[in-house]
Amino acid sequence: MLPRLPSLNGLRSFECAARHLSFTRAAEELNVTQTAISHQIRRLEDELGVRLFMRLKDGLALTKEGNAYLPGIRSAFLELRYSTEKLLESSNNSVLTISTLVSVASKWLLPRLPSFREAHPQIDVRISASTELVDFRKGGIDAAIRYGDGNWPGLRADWLMSDEIFPVCSPRLLTGDKPLKTPADLAHHPLLQVSGLTANDWNDWLHAAGQPPLKAKGSRLTFDLAMMAVQSAIDGQGVCIGRSTYVDDDLRAGRLVAPFDLRLKSDSGFYLVTPHDQAESKKIVAFRGWLSQVLAQPFV
Repeated sequence: MLPRLPSLNGLRSFECAARHLSFTRAAEELNVTQTAISHQIRRLEDELGVRLFMRLKDGLALTKEGNAYLPGIRSAFLELRYSTEKLLESSNNSVLTISTLVSVASKWLLPRLPSFREAHPQIDVRISASTELVDFRKGGIDAAIRYGDGNWPGLRADWLMSDEIFPVCSPRLLTGDKPLKTPADLAHHPLLQVSGLTANDWNDWLHAAGQPPLKAKGSRLTFDLAMMAVQSAIDGQGVCIGRSTYVDDDLRAGRLVAPFDLRLKSDSGFYLVTPHDQAESKKIVAFRGWLSQVLAQPFV
C-alpha cells in the first residue's frame, strides 16, 4: 500500500515557508496568520516524524531532511498550478485580454479590431490600456503589445512592426501666414512632442535634417500621450514629431500631412508579448495570426 499523503495545507505551508524562509512572509502570501502557518508546519513534521525546519534566533533554516523534501514538493505544486491554469484556460478560452499603450489602442488597434471580431466571433476581446508593464500572473492579462527592443526576460516577444519618425501637421499650416516649406520654417511654429521613451524624437530628427542645435530647444508643447499630441497637430496647434504607428491613419484620411520627406527609422519596435506557457493557446495563436495578416496588408 502507498503511504498516506500528509495534509495538503501542511505541504502548501511548508513549500511557501521554505521558499521565503519565513513564517511571516508565508502567512502574508497565503492570507492566514503566522500562528496558523506554525501550527501547519508542526503538524506536518509530526505526521512525517521528521523535523523540516530549524528555528534559529535570526530566522529559519531548512534541515537536511527539509532540503531533501523541498524540490519534490515544489515540483508537485508547480504541476498543480500549471494543470489548473490549463483547465481554466480551456474553460475560459472565449475571453482574450490584451494590454497595450493608450495611444496604440486608440490610434492603431481599435480601428482594426472589428476584422478580428468578424474572423473570430467566439472570442470576446477586452482591452486594458496602460503605460505600465503588466504582471501576467496577477493582472489577468493574456498578451500585451509593447514598445521596446524585444528583451523581456521570461516572456515570448513576437516582432510586429517598427516606427518611422517624421514631422506632421494640419494641412492648414502649409498655406498659412508662415507656411512650412523647409525644415528651417519650423522655427515659426510650436513643436509638439511626447514625454517618455520618445522625448528625444524632435532632437534626433532636427539633427538629421541639418538644423542648428538651438532650434531643438525652441518652443515645445509636451504631452504624456501620443494621441493627445497628434490631436493637437490635427487642430493646428503646432507641428508634431510623429511616429508612423500613431499618424498613418490620419495621413491617409487627410487630417494630417507630412511637410518634409525625411523619415528616421526607429531602432525599437512593437512586439506581441506573452508568457511562454500561454503563447500557444488557441486564442493567442488566433490573435497573433490576425496581427500578422493585418500588418502584411495596407489598412483602408
